[in-house]
Amino acid sequence: MGGAADAKPKSAPTHSKDEEYLSCVIPKRIAIFEAIKSEQISHRRSISGDPIKITLPDGTVKEGRKWETTPFDIAKQISKGLASNALISQVNGVLWDMSRALEVDCELKLFTFDSDEGRDTFWHSSAHILGQALEMEYGCKLCIGPCTTRGEGFYYDAFYGELGLNEDHFKQIESVALKAVAEKQPFERIEVSRNQALEMFSENGFKIEIIKDLPEDKTITVYRCGPLVDLCRGPHIPNTSFAKAFACLKASSAYWRGNKDRESLQRVYGISYPDSKRLKEYIARIEEAKKYDHRLLGVKQELFFCHPYSPGSWFFLPHGGRIYNKLMDFIKAQYKERGYHEVFSPTMYNMQLWETSGHAANYKENMFVFEVEKQEFGLKPMNCPGHCLMFEHRVRSYRVDGFAELPLRFADFGVLHRNEASGALTGLTRVRRFQQDDAHIFCRESQIKDEVMGVLDFINYVYNIFGFTYELKLSTRPDKYLGDPETWDKAEAALTDALNQSGKPWEINEGDGAFYGPKIDISVSDALNRKFQCATLQLDFQLPSRFDLSYSAEDEAKRERPVMIHRAILGSVERMFAILLEHYKGKWPFWLSPRQAIVCPVSEKSQPYALKIRDQIHQAGYYVDVDTTDRKIQKKVREAQLAQYNFILVVGEEEANTGQVSVRVRDKGDHSVMSMEDLLSFFKSETAAFH
Repeated sequence: MGGAADAKPKSAPTHSKDEEYLSCVIPKRIAIFEAIKSEQISHRRSISGDPIKITLPDGTVKEGRKWETTPFDIAKQISKGLASNALISQVNGVLWDMSRALEVDCELKLFTFDSDEGRDTFWHSSAHILGQALEMEYGCKLCIGPCTTRGEGFYYDAFYGELGLNEDHFKQIESVALKAVAEKQPFERIEVSRNQALEMFSENGFKIEIIKDLPEDKTITVYRCGPLVDLCRGPHIPNTSFAKAFACLKASSAYWRGNKDRESLQRVYGISYPDSKRLKEYIARIEEAKKYDHRLLGVKQELFFCHPYSPGSWFFLPHGGRIYNKLMDFIKAQYKERGYHEVFSPTMYNMQLWETSGHAANYKENMFVFEVEKQEFGLKPMNCPGHCLMFEHRVRSYRVDGFAELPLRFADFGVLHRNEASGALTGLTRVRRFQQDDAHIFCRESQIKDEVMGVLDFINYVYNIFGFTYELKLSTRPDKYLGDPETWDKAEAALTDALNQSGKPWEINEGDGAFYGPKIDISVSDALNRKFQCATLQLDFQLPSRFDLSYSAEDEAKRERPVMIHRAILGSVERMFAILLEHYKGKWPFWLSPRQAIVCPVSEKSQPYALKIRDQIHQAGYYVDVDTTDRKIQKKVREAQLAQYNFILVVGEEEANTGQVSVRVRDKGDHSVMSMEDLLSFFKSETAAFH
């Protein structure tokens, strides 16, 4: 793993690079870039100068000049500190380079590294620094280089031919990257035509493919930092010097566009920070997290395993099954209280269903598809189309026999299958076979707000018990969407009201909604301060339309279209299992633990009493074992602690004579003596409090 900016690179493995390719493409791209940039600067100077008003978040209005004034200019007017630390701006809701001239009257926000916008931009720009190092050092063909969806770091995919990268290459890569940082290379932006882009990247077939797939009316942008000229929508930080601490984390294989039939690429992951202190803290967290990798703890605690006969589909052993079932039972108990109806739906469907839902056109490569009696079938990757069939199987009304039929909440733990590429499979967090606490709510437009508030309350209840903190973001109508703007506006207003009444802080994520409806993104943070996307809350106007769903309104002659809400709290049970195992560092809370108690007799004489205690606790509904080995009691207690039993119950002749037990807590040295009645009452209260 890499270090901070002052680390001295060690000798790297020898390798060959395509010098002819580099000597051809680098000067060519720079020449085209500079020529276009010069033309665009001249043009903007000819049309600049008209006054514009720039409104800041506090309502302050600054004066500026069209095509001249930049966000950086405004930052300097506010304070030197802000000008030195602002990484990116937002102009009328659109992220904008600090050095890019403003074009019209606008609302302006400025972001530093302490914001999501600032961090994401910082890491995206760091991916370009990494790409520059990889291209210059190995002569590879760059593909894509985003910040990661986990929100920590970045990666760059590239084609290297026969070369395989590993940790031995990292020091040299970091050395070249830090050289770019030291040069304070500005990130410069130009807009290009499709033909100009095709000419600029003619030697890179991957970039050509991206360009050709862009819509005809799409504005194509290219960025330069030092020798790197890259196809990118941006935006970027002002210059490379902000990324003072830079490290490579790991290298792995990837397929171009995730397609196993396409070219095999090398993916290098990296992390960067504005200073070495934060980088060192991050690396320390990563090293700490490695100790609690769910794949290691799962084997150690005999919870689950995977076999090459079924990659991506995990075997849950008895103790793992206990946790899995407890998670599902926990959610099911809430379903009863919150008005959900648990349903069961088929695992495989004729592909006609997926054609109706749109998945055949947009998701088929991620499905397991096969032929049955000369017809094409697929294993379901999600439950929503099946739930639409359940809604439409009979006539629906807003009221039935005087009772409200809507909202109708279908919950389904059905087994799902997704054809993930083998290289993408990662423990329990990326699998091919899984279950979700999946639910779909069919409701009227007027009920959206209350239903969303109910889901947010459900999420808050569950995540508080798990000890998670979480963030909420409202993702609004994107550029390409289905339905009419008025319906979207109503839905977004309902989501906004629900979020406001939830009492939780939230942010708006302009234009990032799904094409079929706005959504609320929920990201959780665990004990190791890592972020995960687990819960789902999305409005859907598309599927009810595609399946022609309707219900009778007050006027029975009038049919209305329901709104569909997709929601999950745990998300994938497998993934949540992994997150919780690492979050608790293998120390399961009592209510969820597969090893709640163990009885340890002091000697052979105490065994009959120990077995009696075991039976009483078992009959009360708890997971309990008894250690009848001939080991010394100190050894028995130590082994029980290592096995992560929550309570260790030591019994000897004295306890047998008094009908009591000596209770030791897993991570504490002291103990207390309790009667069996008190012990079972204590266990009951611990379970009820989710301790």
